[in-house]
Amino acid sequence: MSRLKVLYGFHAVTARMRHDASTVEEVYYDATRKDRRMTEFLHAAKEAGVRLIAADETRLWGLSHTERHQGVVARATDMPLAQNLAELLDGINGSPLILVLDGVTDPHNLGACLRVADAAGAHAVIAPRDRAVGLNATAAKVASGAADTVPYITVTNLARALRELKDAGVWIVGTADEATKSLYETELDGPVALVMGAEGEGMRRLTRDTCDMIMQIPMAGTVESLNVSVASGVCLFEAVRQRSVKKK
Repeated sequence: MSRLKVLYGFHAVTARMRHDASTVEEVYYDATRKDRRMTEFLHAAKEAGVRLIAADETRLWGLSHTERHQGVVARATDMPLAQNLAELLDGINGSPLILVLDGVTDPHNLGACLRVADAAGAHAVIAPRDRAVGLNATAAKVASGAADTVPYITVTNLARALRELKDAGVWIVGTADEATKSLYETELDGPVALVMGAEGEGMRRLTRDTCDMIMQIPMAGTVESLNVSVASGVCLFEAVRQRSVKKK
């Protein structure tokens, strides 16, 4: 029997219904909300054939364990995404674009990274199992549906996983403030995995040593660093830009 996961918030639940409503087991909703947003959501859920269950605040909190559910909580089966590197690499058509997170433990940051990865068309987000946040309900909500479309693969040994990617022809590019080469001087139009370290700490030494090269995002202002999701978006979309130019 498929394991059920909890999704909450209008964005996350609506995105899942649009992507594959058959995986949504049931949706609990706050029947006291009569506003337009809830009305439109319930209409969409009925159109998708999703089972709706009216629930009070106690039930909604019990399911989501947060007060940020917006009156909408769903129980759904997992989407069939790649579960490991072998499945990921076998399923990629074209040139791989992968985001690697080393030391990101905040579910809000993970959710935002999944969201930018989805927007950029990245094939997966990879992270170490021992120094990473799990794909929990908070991360899924922040991801606004991207948790259902972008594989989040955790690995026991990140350096070994990076070497496996290298053996598959993927160029491993790390990011560090002290790098001498800038993002805009780096070729990212081929098979590439972009490695982002935790804000403040950066990449671990072994991760850095495994990279083919290191680059930095030029900073013109007074702040010393960017949030990891912002930095991920900047790097991913530069890779997308370079790829689009190469195709012309």
